[in-house]
Amino acid sequence: MRRLAFSSLFVLVYIPQVVYEVATGGRPSAWRVAAVTLLVVYSVGWLGLPQALYRDGAGDRGRLGWCLGLTAVGLAVVGVLGLEYAGLMVYVMALSALALPLRVALVLDGVVFVGLGVAMFVTGDLPRDAGSLGTLASVTLGMFAMNRLMRANQALRRAQEEIAALAVAEERNRLARDLHDVLGHSLTTITLKAGLTRRLLEKDDVARARDEVHDIELLTRQALGDVRATVSGYREVSLSAEVVGARAALRAAGVEADLPHAVDNVDPRLQGVFGYVLREAVTNVLRHADARRCEVRLGDRWLEVRDDGRGTGTGVPGTGLRGLAERLAAVGGTVDAGPLGERGYRLRAEVA
Repeated sequence: MRRLAFSSLFVLVYIPQVVYEVATGGRPSAWRVAAVTLLVVYSVGWLGLPQALYRDGAGDRGRLGWCLGLTAVGLAVVGVLGLEYAGLMVYVMALSALALPLRVALVLDGVVFVGLGVAMFVTGDLPRDAGSLGTLASVTLGMFAMNRLMRANQALRRAQEEIAALAVAEERNRLARDLHDVLGHSLTTITLKAGLTRRLLEKDDVARARDEVHDIELLTRQALGDVRATVSGYREVSLSAEVVGARAALRAAGVEADLPHAVDNVDPRLQGVFGYVLREAVTNVLRHADARRCEVRLGDRWLEVRDDGRGTGTGVPGTGLRGLAERLAAVGGTVDAGPLGERGYRLRAEVA
C-alpha cells in the first residue's frame, strides 16, 4: 500500500498536466486519443509496476520483463508527444535503477539515456531539452545509489540471519556436549555405586551400604544441580574437583586409582577444559575398559589418562571424544586416544 501511494503521488502530480495539454491541443482527434491512451497505459503500468517488482517470488527475469515492457510504452509516449516530454521516462528509468540488478539496470537505463540524447542531437532539440536529460541522469543516479544501499542492507540482513542460525546451532551443540559430560559421568558413577550397594546388602553389610546410599544421594543432587547450571549456561568445571570425583568413582568400581593429589602445576587457563577431559576419560574407563588400574598424569599444558583394560577402540570417535576435540580446538589444543598394545588404552590432551 505504501508503494502504491508513493507511485500514485507522482502520477497524480505530473501525468494529469500532460494529459490536459494533449487533450486541449490543436492536434487531430485521432492523434489526441492515441496519445491519451498511451499516457493512461503508461500511468497504469507505473502504478502496477512496484507491486509486480516487489511481490513475493518475483525474480530478476520477471522484473526485467516488466521494466522492458514499461520502457517500450514510455518510449512510445515520447515518440508520439515529442522529445520535449522525454522527462516522463524518469518514472521507469528510476524504478529500473532501483529494482533491477545494478549491471542490468545500467545497461537498460544507459541505452535509453543515450538513445534520447542521440535523438535530441539529430533533431536539433538538444539545447532546448538538455534539462530533461539532466533530470533523467540525476534522478536515475540517485536510484542507483539507493539500489546499492538496499542490496547492501539485504546482504547484511541475510548475514545476520545466518549468524543467528549459527549461534543457535552452537548453543545446541554446547548444551548437548555439556549434558553428555554431566550425565555420562554422574550416571556411570551412580550405577557403579548402586551395584556396590546391592552387593553389600546381599552380604548384610548394612553400615557400608548406608554410606554408599548416602554417596548416591549426594551424586544425584550434584548431577541435578549440574544439569540446571548447564541449561542456564553457567556451569564451570574444576579440575581439582574432577580429580576427587574420579578417585571416588574408580574406588567404587574397584579400580586402583593412581591420580595426582594436586593440580597446581597445570596452567590455570586450561584447568577447566582439562577437567572435562579427565571426566570423559574416567567415564570411558568405567564403562568400557574393565580395567584394574587407572593412571592420570598432568603437565602444565597436557593431561594423560592410561588404563590396563581391554584397550577397545574402533578408531571412530564417539560423542564424548568429539566433544573433547571441540573443546580443545577452542583453546588451540588436540586430543589423541587409542589402544596401547594388547591391553590398555591411552587418552592424551595437549595444548601447544
